[in-house]
Parts: sequence; structure tokens; C-alpha cells
Amino acid sequence: MSNDSSKKKPGFQFNIIKDDPLTGHKGQNFGAISVENVAPVYIDIDTQETFIDIGGLHGRADVERRVKWVNDIEEPKGDGQREFWLVWVTVERTKDGPVYEGVTSCYEMINKTKKRGYKLMHEHVNQMDRSMKGHIIIDDMDQKSRSALKKFLIDHNPEMWDNSEKLKDAMKDD
Repeated sequence: MSNDSSKKKPGFQFNIIKDDPLTGHKGQNFGAISVENVAPVYIDIDTQETFIDIGGLHGRADVERRVKWVNDIEEPKGDGQREFWLVWVTVERTKDGPVYEGVTSCYEMINKTKKRGYKLMHEHVNQMDRSMKGHIIIDDMDQKSRSALKKFLIDHNPEMWDNSEKLKDAMKDD
């Protein structure tokens, strides 16, 4: 028997591509996912530092590098632990202009000293999907972090914030 991997049937694969997945492809990549309008926004829970790190789309943000991900929240706890909210922000263009269409949050803890990090991968994937579908899910965030996020989004693009009625309503008390 030959061990030729080229004869294996390909499994189901997602293709993450830029722009419209159907433009010029004549049926190829049907159902492909475009993450062009999604940005991972990180909030350090202790310092309230808020920043975009596009590497977070693929789990390669600076704060996430060089750690082994574990499912036990106790492992990364201790000296050097840092807690973050990863907020998936999806933007769209409407007749009124650009809007923050979807905003969802996920928790993660990272300890570079121990080289361990805690996050629930399925939660991150599901929350990114929900953001891309236009959901606003930030109820699990603490009040200080919600306020930091609101300030960041307003400062990042005031016009987009003004056009985002659904998000402004969800964050009216922040």
C-alpha cells in the first residue's frame, strides 16, 4: 500500500479570504468566511488599556504569544497573571454610513511567567461568529471594562459610534 497523501479526499475546509467570497470565483469558495470587517479589541482588566491587535483573528496577538492554552483556569493563576477581555467588533456600511454592527466579548487569562493561558476556544469562535451576525453580547463584562470599550469605540471613530444605535442603546448606562 502506498502512503500517498495526495490521493486522500480533502475534508471540509474553511477558506478565509478578503472581500466578497464569490467575486470572480464562479462557484469556488462558496460559503467562505470573510473576516475583513472584524477587529479583535483587547482590554486589560487591571489597567483598562484598550487596543486592537489584528493578530488576534488567528490567536496570534502579542498578549497571546508563547503560551500554552489550558482549560483549567487555576493553571495560569499566580504571579504574572493578566486578565483580558477580547471583544470582537464587526463593522458594516449602511445607508447612514459606517456602524459598529456586532460586538461580543470573551474572557482570557494569560501568565507569561508560567507560559500558560486560559481561554475557552469554542467560546471565542462562537462569539466571533455572533459578532459577525450583528449581535451585541457584552453583559459578562465588568462595568469599568465596558466603559473603557465605549470610550475606545467613540474615540476610534465618532461617526461610526453616532450611527450605531443598537450599540449605543446597549451601552447607554456605561
